[in-house]
Amino acid sequence: MEGTSDRNKWIAVGAFALIAAGIVAAILIARGGGSDPGGEASAAGCRKVEAPPPKKVSLKAPKQTVKRGETLTAAVKTSCGTFEIALDSKRAPKTVNSFAFLAEEGFYDDLTFHRIVPEFVVQGGDPTGSGNGGPGYSVDEKPPNNLAYRKGVVAMAKTAVEPPGRSGSQFFVVLGADAGLPPDYALVGKVDKGFDVVERIGKLGTPEGTPKQTVLIEKVSIERG
Repeated sequence: MEGTSDRNKWIAVGAFALIAAGIVAAILIARGGGSDPGGEASAAGCRKVEAPPPKKVSLKAPKQTVKRGETLTAAVKTSCGTFEIALDSKRAPKTVNSFAFLAEEGFYDDLTFHRIVPEFVVQGGDPTGSGNGGPGYSVDEKPPNNLAYRKGVVAMAKTAVEPPGRSGSQFFVVLGADAGLPPDYALVGKVDKGFDVVERIGKLGTPEGTPKQTVLIEKVSIERG
C-alpha cells in the first residue's frame, strides 16, 4: 500500500501519479474513461456507458446565496446508482455555495469520475475528463482545522501548489476508513445515503486511479430544506 505522502499528492488536480509504490513520476493525473467488459466491472452492477466528450467551461464565481447552517442535500445520480451528500453549510458555506451553484447550473451533468482508487477515493467533476479542468473560477475557504478525511467525507480537490481550501469543481469521496490527508482540502459534506453506490464505483478503480470503465455522473440535484 502506498504511503500517506503519495496519497496526498493523488488528490491534487494537477498532482503526481504513482507508477511504482512510493515513487512519484508524473505530473498529470491519469484520465479516466477506459472500458473493461470483464467480470469485476460487471459484478459492480454499473451500466456500461460511453465516455462523454470534453467540455470547455468558463463561469464566473457565484454570489453567496447559501446561508450558514442551511440544510442542503446533493443527490448524485450516476451510472452505478444514486448517492446523497449532506452538504455542510455550517462549516463550509462558501464551498457549499459553489458546489450547489455548479449543480444547479447543470455543470456536473454528463461528467465522469475520472479517478478511482480502491480503498482511497473516487474523484470527479472535471469537464475535460483529464484531471486538469475546472469551472473557470476558484473559491477559497480554509477547511476546519480538525477536519479528518474519513469514510464518506466529500471534499474538493486542488493542485499541490494551491493554498489550503482552494477549490474549483473537482470533488472526491473518501472510500477508506481514513485517507490520512492533512486538512488542506475544502469541505463539502458527507455521504449520508447510498454509500454502497460509492463502494460500487470504487470497485472499478485501479491503484493508479484509472477507471476500468466509464462511470458517468448523470445529474447532481440540490434539495433545500
